[in-house]
Amino acid sequence: MTTSIDTILSDTVAGRRLSGSDAVALLGSPNLPAIGRAANAVTSRLHPEPWRTYNIDRNINYTNVCTAVCDFCAFYRPPKHAEGYVLDREVLMGKIAEMVSVGGDQILLQGGLHPTLELEWYEELLRDIKSRFPQVNVHGFSPPEIHHFTKISKRPLREVLERLARAGLGSLPGGGGEILVDRVRKEITRGKVLTDDWLEVHRQWHALGGKSTVTMMFGHVETLQERIEHLDRIRALQDETGGFTAFICWSFQPDNTDLAHIPAAGPFDYLRTQAVARLYLDNIPNIQSSWVTQGREIGQLALLFGANDMGSLMLEENVVSAAGTVHHLTLEQMRSAISELGWIPRRRNVFYELFEDDADGPLAASLPTAAASCGVPAIGSDPVLFQPSLVACAAKP
Repeated sequence: MTTSIDTILSDTVAGRRLSGSDAVALLGSPNLPAIGRAANAVTSRLHPEPWRTYNIDRNINYTNVCTAVCDFCAFYRPPKHAEGYVLDREVLMGKIAEMVSVGGDQILLQGGLHPTLELEWYEELLRDIKSRFPQVNVHGFSPPEIHHFTKISKRPLREVLERLARAGLGSLPGGGGEILVDRVRKEITRGKVLTDDWLEVHRQWHALGGKSTVTMMFGHVETLQERIEHLDRIRALQDETGGFTAFICWSFQPDNTDLAHIPAAGPFDYLRTQAVARLYLDNIPNIQSSWVTQGREIGQLALLFGANDMGSLMLEENVVSAAGTVHHLTLEQMRSAISELGWIPRRRNVFYELFEDDADGPLAASLPTAAASCGVPAIGSDPVLFQPSLVACAAKP
């Protein structure tokens, strides 16, 4: 078994594409150090630069009302529940203003599948945000939300995405992926998009020239084979479109959920799963650490197990914390987690453009190094839907 694992790892580090059966063998192997070394070797080949990156953003959940029933979610409330909410528009704008005041450049805008909010409501929200904060990227609306918008509006997926992009949507998050295997999805959720339609949202977004991230939540009812099936569906779509900028995985947080009887996956499983993901997803450039679920120490160690990015400083987070997992980092703790391992901490945006990081000065003065003027190429292929770097443009007098 040891020889077989060593052979799989050496072949993968040498550039051979990892097969599904070999990836399952790695997930079942106790040889975490060897798997971690291989993942780190691949990361070093993909990212020989002397820095590792992080981002500053804010998670804003515009509503917790949701028509889907997810056994793993402690955040949602069903329609007409006394604790259900839709954020007041000025409260939402105030949250963005607070983030901008400390140098943030992006919001992660997500919510439940609200039964009555129409597509026009979301378009108006995006236009309001961009009119007040043109420099802020809206990384918004997970595939389940987008799929829900098509049902509410009775409009085709492509039209919904085009309308949201024109209203100001800048990039798409990978939320609501959990495990992209219908057996799993049907067991842990009801009334939510299944695998093919989840992937189709990203496929159509990429066809418009958009970029997105992709995720995996593991450690609940899935098998090891189903984890790899999830990764395989992602890799196949990335082969087709090239639109994913980063992959993020985290372990299921069971407290306060209907799956609280399932033991939480520990750091060993998290590091092994992330390392195997780095080896398997040979066409996705960036892997983010999940310090939000794992804490600073394991989040830092993840940089040696396939991650090249610490993820977001995250000025606000509601979904994971609703399940009882609460980790916070200051900017200095985020940066030191990187520098303690010998790398230079560099701030980036969702498109992995680097900022001129001034650790001693106000972060709001930072500018993107990869887009020094408004003449940089657009992120996407559609010149109407996807504009050049708005951060750079906003910085010009």
